[in-house]
Amino acid sequence: MKKVVISVLGHDRPGIVAAVSRTLLENSCNIEDVSQTILQTEFAGIFIAGTEEHRQLDDLRNRLAEKLNPMGLSVFLKEVEEGKPSLSGPAEPFVITTLGPDRLGLVAGITDVLLRFGVNITNLKAVFRGGEDPRRNVMIYEVDVPVETDHRHLRETLHARAQELSLDISVQHRDIFEAIHRI
Repeated sequence: MKKVVISVLGHDRPGIVAAVSRTLLENSCNIEDVSQTILQTEFAGIFIAGTEEHRQLDDLRNRLAEKLNPMGLSVFLKEVEEGKPSLSGPAEPFVITTLGPDRLGLVAGITDVLLRFGVNITNLKAVFRGGEDPRRNVMIYEVDVPVETDHRHLRETLHARAQELSLDISVQHRDIFEAIHRI
């Protein structure tokens, strides 16, 4: 089997995931991973599905578009490139959380630091509602930090950048974050 990435974007409404999953089932595709969210009023979904080696991506794209375009949704397909790791070596999972007033450059400021340290962002949730109330402007980064990284230097650099951006920042190993936030 080969794997395909399917991205679906459009105005949110009930039934989008049902329509995608039903169409994939009807075309003998096995959903392996899904990440889906609503950003303000927009649906964004990414599906990884296994399909037969002989399946033409244009055929699958057309079948998905036939079902999803009338719902006002856009569809993009791409074959998964097997065997391409996202990092060159072992890494540890961390969670970075920021709170602060909304302003231009918040995401760029933090991600610039992460890039300089070779940190891979595996998941990002950023919600900006404006104003000075920091609880209305939150970014949560799930990241993989290469094990050879100088953690103290990374933390110091992140804290310095957060201070420049008027952000409160927390950097925790994912295990600690999950233990603290377990309900």
